[in-house]
Amino acid sequence: MAAFSSSLIQGGNSKEQANSSVGLPALDVSKAFPQATPASNFPPAVSDYYQFDDLLTPEEQALRKKVQVIMEKEIAPIMTEYWEKAEFPFHVIPKLASLRIAGGTIKGYGCPGLSITGSAITVAEVARVDASCSTFILVHSSLAMLTIALCGSEEQKQKYLPSLANFDTVACWGLTEPDCGSDASSLRTTATKVDGGWLLDGQKRWIGNSTFADVLVIFARNTTTNQINGFIVKKGAPGLKATKMQNKIGLRMVQNGDILLQKTFVPDEDRLPGVNSFQDTSKVLAVSRVMVAWQPIGISMGVFDMCHRYLRERKQFGAPLAAFQLNQEKLVRMLGNIQAMVLVGWRLCKLYESQKMTAGHASMGKSWITLKARETVSLGRELLGGNGILADFLVAKAFCDLEPIYTYEGTYDINSMVTGRELTGIASFKPAVLAKQSRL
Repeated sequence: MAAFSSSLIQGGNSKEQANSSVGLPALDVSKAFPQATPASNFPPAVSDYYQFDDLLTPEEQALRKKVQVIMEKEIAPIMTEYWEKAEFPFHVIPKLASLRIAGGTIKGYGCPGLSITGSAITVAEVARVDASCSTFILVHSSLAMLTIALCGSEEQKQKYLPSLANFDTVACWGLTEPDCGSDASSLRTTATKVDGGWLLDGQKRWIGNSTFADVLVIFARNTTTNQINGFIVKKGAPGLKATKMQNKIGLRMVQNGDILLQKTFVPDEDRLPGVNSFQDTSKVLAVSRVMVAWQPIGISMGVFDMCHRYLRERKQFGAPLAAFQLNQEKLVRMLGNIQAMVLVGWRLCKLYESQKMTAGHASMGKSWITLKARETVSLGRELLGGNGILADFLVAKAFCDLEPIYTYEGTYDINSMVTGRELTGIASFKPAVLAKQSRL
C-alpha cells in the first residue's frame, strides 16, 4: 500500500494518474460473469401461476403483451446505465408514447380510454422492467392528466390533454411541500387573486418530472376562501423555478424536484374550476392509489422472473441453486405473495368499475400490497446472494426502487389509518393529546 501511495505522489498529476491506473472500465457483466444472464436481457414472464391472464379481456391481454415486448426490448438494455447516472432517458419517450397508455382511463381528447384494469396492468408491466419509467408515466398520466380530465374545464381538456396523451408535452403534479408530506391538507403555498388571474407563492417538494415538465398542476391555498384550489402552470412562467433533488437511493431515473413559486402569475383560464377544496383532490387520488398499488405488483413480478432464471443458471456445490430446498421455499413464497397481490389489485379495479370502491379499499390495497412486495423483493435479494446487490441483476435496483413507492401516495401507516377511520369511524391522524388540546 505504501509503494502504491508513493507512486501516486511522485507522479505529479496524482488524481489523473490514479484514474488511469486503477479506474479501469467495469467489465461487461454478460461476458465476465457467464454463469447468469443480466437483466439487460430481460427474463420471460413466468409469475402468472394462477393464470390471472384468463380474467382479462382479449384487448387487455393484447395490451399486456404489447407493453411487455416494448419494455423488454427497448428499456431493459439501458435501464441500469441511466439508473446509475440518475438521469432520465429522454430518447425512449417516443417508445413509451408508442404504447398508447398515457391518459389511461380518460376517454376522448386523444386518450386511450382504457378500462381501469387495462390501465392497471400497463402500470405493472412497465414497473416489472423498470419502476422509474412506471413512475414517470404514472405522475404524468394518473395524476396530472387525470386531474385535468376530472377537474378541468372543457377548454382546458381540449387545450392540454391531446399533446399530453402523445407525450408531445410532459406533466407533473405538485401537492407535497417541504413541511407538508403526509399532512398534505395543511399545504402553505398560496394563491392570491389579482386582475386577470392569480399569483402563486410557495414551495413544493418531491415533485416527479418537475425539472423538465411542460405543464405543472399545482395546488395552492386561496388567500380569500382558505380553501385549496388547483392551477395549471406552464414551463418558463416568471417566478417558477424547479431544482433537481440529489442523492436518492431509489427511483433514480425519476427527476424529483423542489419547486419554488415566487409571485408566479397564472391566468384565470388556467385555474382548474373543479378544485375548490382539498376533498376534490380525493377524486384523483382514489384512482391513482389503485394505479400505484400495481407498481409493487409489477416490481415483484420482475424480481421473481429474474430469480427464477438465475436459480436455474447459477450453480454452487455442483448443482443449480434451484435444486436446493431453501431456495425453492423462498421462490414459492415469493410466488404466493404475487398471486395474492394480483388478486387484491384486480378486485380493487372491479370495485372501482362498479362504483363500490371506497377510500379505505384503495388505501388498504396500496398499503398491504407494498408491504407484501417488500417481503417478496427482500427474499429475491437473499436468493441472489452477492449478486443481489448489483443493479445488473435487477434485484438490488428493484429493492431500492420499492422503498419510495412504499412511502409515496400515502405511507403504509397513513393508508392504514385511512382504512382504520373507515372501519371504526374514528380518525387517528393526530395524537389524542393534541386533538384534546385543540378542543380546549
